[in-house]
Amino acid sequence: MTTFEIFFDLVFVFALTRIMALIGQPPTPVAMAQGLLLLVLLWFAWSSYAWLGNQTRADVGLVRAGILVAMAALFVAALVMPRAWSSGPGLDGPLLLVLAYVLLRAVYLLLYHWVAGGVPGLRARIRFFAMVSALGWVPLLLGALLAGAAHAVLWVAAFVIELGGQRLSYAWRGVWPLRSPSHFAERHGLVLIIALGESLVAAGAGAGSAVIAPPVLGVALVGLAVTVCLWWLYFDDTAPAAARALAAASGDRRARMAADAYSVTHLLLIMGVIYVALGIEQVLAHVAEQDGGGRRSGGGTLSWSASVALYGGATVYLAGRLLFRRLTEQAVQPAQVAAAVAALLLLPLGRALPPPAALGVLAALLVAAAVGERLARAR
Repeated sequence: MTTFEIFFDLVFVFALTRIMALIGQPPTPVAMAQGLLLLVLLWFAWSSYAWLGNQTRADVGLVRAGILVAMAALFVAALVMPRAWSSGPGLDGPLLLVLAYVLLRAVYLLLYHWVAGGVPGLRARIRFFAMVSALGWVPLLLGALLAGAAHAVLWVAAFVIELGGQRLSYAWRGVWPLRSPSHFAERHGLVLIIALGESLVAAGAGAGSAVIAPPVLGVALVGLAVTVCLWWLYFDDTAPAAARALAAASGDRRARMAADAYSVTHLLLIMGVIYVALGIEQVLAHVAEQDGGGRRSGGGTLSWSASVALYGGATVYLAGRLLFRRLTEQAVQPAQVAAAVAALLLLPLGRALPPPAALGVLAALLVAAAVGERLARAR
């Protein structure tokens, strides 16, 4: 993997942070759903460039020039993300976002078509997928010109067309070839760890100027423990075993494993990280506000949206990891399933307990899951 690809990934993760800005403080159910839709669209755009980088060198010649254009489009999309659902002063936010997204996708399709000449039949698959993608751009553009429910419905339709077209392309034309399994696994692992790092940035934003207060510092360290556990549960054993399984597979089986386990299932991991980070940010903001107001730290409770972000995000991450293990031919143990179910069942505690305690319960669950798996492997 090249440093140029890492640079592209950093711009993508910057877009993730802008989605968190769109969701806002405190989060609302509507804003969380809007952020989720944008996350899905951005993820499939990023994933396509991961496939392109696996097919050819991304840091040389025409490919490098094209990716620079795509990087600029992604950066613009990230900047306008908080205005994705409403217009304001200056240029129209939704329309600017859609135009940047279409440019991002079009550059990818043109570059991939150009580099695919040496693989028989690949250009025909790309042309078919390009037609389906272009069909999905129509509701995106129409939605940007409308408002309210029509806006949301059309953008959801664009997502369905995009994802359905991808799966139809695989079923009819075949999966696109994967040249380097190690590069592909490393690229997805790296973007996940960068996203985990950005979750720590979110913690700092939640703490604000009250970060030197002992209660805020203590809760921030609990948030760090949650992030460490998310890293541990993926990178300690799951990721290396998945990379070995991908390398051992061959032909269409390898390509389908890459498409299902990495291109699709990693979205659940990224989604989980983003929403857990949002939940931690809300806990820290609450503690900082209570401490700064001279009242007892930890009074009150989280909103339902913040609780869903915290515990629901952890549930999505744990469930996504189980699906990832299954798709990469790893065993799924009952204790691993129990941890994901427990995170979901404990969600009401996020609303019932003081925010620091709610975060502490989640941290305890994740620590128990990570340590339990390590001990089980040692035995």
